[in-house]
Amino acid sequence: MSDDRVHFRDLLRGMVSTLPDFASTQRGLWNLIRFKPTTPLSIGRRYEQLAATQPQRVALRFEERSWTYAEFNAWANRIAHVLKARGLKRGEVVSLLFENRPEALACALAAVKLGAVAAMLNPNQRGEVLAHSIKITQARAIVVGEECVGALDSAGYGVRGAHTVQLWWDGEGAAPAGYGRLREESATASAAALPETAQVTLGDPCFYIFTSGTTGLPKASRMTHYRWMRSLAGMGQLAVRLRRDDVLYCPLPLYHNNALTVSWSTTLGAGAALALGRKFSASRFWDEIRRYDATAFCYIGELCRYLLNQPPKPGDRQHRVRVVIGNGLRAELWDAFQQRFGIERICEFYGASEANLAFVNGFGLARTAGFCPLPFAIVEFDAAAEAPRRGADGFMSRVARGGVGLLITEVTERAPFDGYTDKKASEAKLLRDVFKRGDCWFNSGDLVRDQGFAHIQFVDRVGDTFRWKGENVATTEVEAVLNQFPGVAEAVVYGVQLPDSDGRAGMAALTLDGEFDGAALARHLCAALPAYAVPLFVRLRAQQETTATFKFRKLELKQEAFDPLRVGEPLYVLRDRARGYEPLDSTLYAAIGRGELRF
Repeated sequence: MSDDRVHFRDLLRGMVSTLPDFASTQRGLWNLIRFKPTTPLSIGRRYEQLAATQPQRVALRFEERSWTYAEFNAWANRIAHVLKARGLKRGEVVSLLFENRPEALACALAAVKLGAVAAMLNPNQRGEVLAHSIKITQARAIVVGEECVGALDSAGYGVRGAHTVQLWWDGEGAAPAGYGRLREESATASAAALPETAQVTLGDPCFYIFTSGTTGLPKASRMTHYRWMRSLAGMGQLAVRLRRDDVLYCPLPLYHNNALTVSWSTTLGAGAALALGRKFSASRFWDEIRRYDATAFCYIGELCRYLLNQPPKPGDRQHRVRVVIGNGLRAELWDAFQQRFGIERICEFYGASEANLAFVNGFGLARTAGFCPLPFAIVEFDAAAEAPRRGADGFMSRVARGGVGLLITEVTERAPFDGYTDKKASEAKLLRDVFKRGDCWFNSGDLVRDQGFAHIQFVDRVGDTFRWKGENVATTEVEAVLNQFPGVAEAVVYGVQLPDSDGRAGMAALTLDGEFDGAALARHLCAALPAYAVPLFVRLRAQQETTATFKFRKLELKQEAFDPLRVGEPLYVLRDRARGYEPLDSTLYAAIGRGELRF
């Protein structure tokens, strides 16, 4: 049977499987149709609706505490009244600097109820990077948790800093001098609804979400109520289809969209409960699932790999989780993850903080990032130039079904591009005159495979894919083969420059849980990969550097390349495939630099 027929058969089965949740899918479709940027609706209004219709249902759980919808709504209202009394207005920004805890979510809800914007700062940032994140949002006020005061001081925004901004403190006991006591003041404030909430429309901004900064200083992408509520409808009601008695566990940080938007909106779409984890722990993950009696959870791809790397336990299937939602679950891990942990349905999605569209696997198909009903295209891409190809007529061309290309999404009134706080950075993400004069498309920066039936599969980031020997090398595909080799715990693949050579040669940074066998590894890679995709260099690391959301940091790896003086870790080179990888010392490095050793 052809791949198309198999995919179509599975698609039909998936569509039939949605019938028991018909009411939820109907609500999701209706909301996607009726939501417009001008609609008088918002996150705050949705919360008020739930607080009125199901006041005693649990909205949030955290460790040993829980809040009903009525209690959490009242808490947010009290905080909002305090901030309003100190002058915070619609459209102004309040930056939130917390580790994962309910107070961060209550402050975020309070801000958007006022029509203000909550900038979700990364508590792992320090100094110049954190100062940059605060500066680009032009924050009127900062609310900082007691655990993050030191970070704020390092950025020069504390009470002794040079910057003048309203400071609020949340913690146990007395606040430091110079900080407003948010917890104390809000305890006695009014819990009444705010008139500003009724004035907010879907087109208004609600959050600033920061890029991870893996290749430079972070950028702040705008999240509007419109995009957030479309996540509620499309990902939550249409794809995940939670019920009111469900509990979704999220151990991801609240400054990340998978937590703040995907997880929170999914629970609010159903009126279900969100169980917030303080931080992710692979060894305690399933204990936390059982602790909250969770029926769903949100993931990112590396989280799934960490769970699979844990030793098998009798309790791996002792839970009630039936559906999970997230992004980045690699195709080679999909089946093993689903089978080992007994997950009924995986709602993989594709999206980005700044993207104007999202894809979601609403029908439970395997190894796909799902579909999108709005206009998108997958166009031919030149990896060497790191740009989409344009023909003699100046326009781009779509790839054939099954082909790999650059994903672009059309910018329209129904799918606007909200952009960053930096106008130049926003314009740099747009492609114009793509298929006709005057059209405008968002450049995702990602290479995907056209699976047909409006479905895609993620392949690689544009900056990660490199060209060698005239061929494109997708780092994710090489990493998948490396991760199949016994003893490889983590693999990070990237391209490095060679003297007098076109393109970039492959290099892999490996973390092992055993001894390194260069000959066996070379045999494995040469048997599984095309010759041009086999990495020429290997670097061994005790631990990979990642961002707080588990993305591998590649910028420094690319800069250090295979220079023994800069790396300071074991290096290997593949100059003879029959002999395998052998140590790379300064003598061999110099020979490569002089062009005496060529590949």
